[in-house]
Amino acid sequence: MGNAFAINLSILVTIAYLANLVYKYVLIVAPGKIKYVVSLLLIFFSAYASMYFGFELGEDVIFDLRFVPLIIAALSYKKPYTIVFVGAGVGLCRLLFGINAASLAGCTNMIILGVVAALLKLWFIRHRTGYSIQAFVFIVIINVVNQLNIAVLGVIPFNFYMVHIVPGTLLMGTALSTGFVFMFRDSQLERRRNQELKETNTLMMRQTEELHKAKIVLEERAKQLMLASQYKSEFLANMSHELRTPLNSIINLAQLISENGTSKDGERDQQADEETALYGEIIYKSGQELLQLINDILDLSKVEAGRLEITQEEISICEIPDLVYLPFELLAQRKGIQFRVHRDESLPKTMYTDGQRVQQILRNLLSNAFKFTSQGEVSLTMRRSEQRDQVRGDWIVFEVQDTGIGIPEDKHHTIFEAFQQADGTISRKYGGTGLGLSISRDLARLLGGFIRMDSKQGLGSTFSLFLPLK
Repeated sequence: MGNAFAINLSILVTIAYLANLVYKYVLIVAPGKIKYVVSLLLIFFSAYASMYFGFELGEDVIFDLRFVPLIIAALSYKKPYTIVFVGAGVGLCRLLFGINAASLAGCTNMIILGVVAALLKLWFIRHRTGYSIQAFVFIVIINVVNQLNIAVLGVIPFNFYMVHIVPGTLLMGTALSTGFVFMFRDSQLERRRNQELKETNTLMMRQTEELHKAKIVLEERAKQLMLASQYKSEFLANMSHELRTPLNSIINLAQLISENGTSKDGERDQQADEETALYGEIIYKSGQELLQLINDILDLSKVEAGRLEITQEEISICEIPDLVYLPFELLAQRKGIQFRVHRDESLPKTMYTDGQRVQQILRNLLSNAFKFTSQGEVSLTMRRSEQRDQVRGDWIVFEVQDTGIGIPEDKHHTIFEAFQQADGTISRKYGGTGLGLSISRDLARLLGGFIRMDSKQGLGSTFSLFLPLK
């Protein structure tokens, strides 16, 4: 009998080892329900194998360690009904070896053991008992109840069984089940440590990845700061260039006027008057350019500080084309390009907005259009929003379209940023400070609207100012 029990224990250890391998390499990524079903099948298989290699006392009586898988189930599962199910399942496995008085007694014994184990588990859960105490109680109670059930329900006479068989089977069953339970516990702890180590490694990898992403973000921000610093440096250089040009004109022409203001006899001649008038016109234009530069800088600083005031008033839409047409008509004639203004007749006569800021935005957009267009035409179209605009509500759209050099796609976003242009070098051909579009965008937002751009390099540009009509 001792050899049969030892074989039983070896089988159980082997099955437990194989189960650990299956869990480690196969079931580790499986859903919880699949793990649950597979674990039950392994328990039933280990009980069946224990009975298959058990000690046969007579033709129908089998002594084995089939109750050990039940102890393992009682220690592993949290739900008491699962333990009852395991006891009933192991009992039914006994009937696979033939239905007779001994097998029926063995089946009934396992069902009773399952109920007892479930009741103990329920008591342990309520009292939050530790694993070691649970293991000790399960081993002792299950072994004792198992021996009593066999003595009462089995086919072996009660007195003979209690005197000649119980001392050996109870001692060996308790010792072997104790060794297997703590061997199984050690395997569980090792598996848990491996799982925790794996989770720790996964967490560290995730943290490393997050740190890497954070590093990329910081590097990108540092790059943006560097670019911003570079753009501001270029802006200061451009601004000094733009300021120096009209200032030099004013200084030089003022000097010429002071030197040639009078003739030798103290009377101004006609040629000096003509030169003085020409110099005065140049000085006036240079002063206007300086004033515009200063106004742009002040407007930008006011927008960033939230101090720019918007005056909502009723303005005449019909007057807007006349106000913006005259300043650019002479420029169009001088450059030899066409300048057209078209107003949709369906537009209302008036709207509520800040007329001065609307004109400022349109002047900035038209100024850029003329600056970058050397041939072809520049047009200003005023219309209502349409379905193709993909906007909700009633909007008035001011479209400034040109046939100029266009803007590369990779510069579509940067040109609206302060201090930035499509070409940021000082020696570029067209000049400018790069503030016009930035200010126009911010002013459009303050007016409750926005600016859209459609441009391709070499094919011209279209800038659309959307303002709400209501």
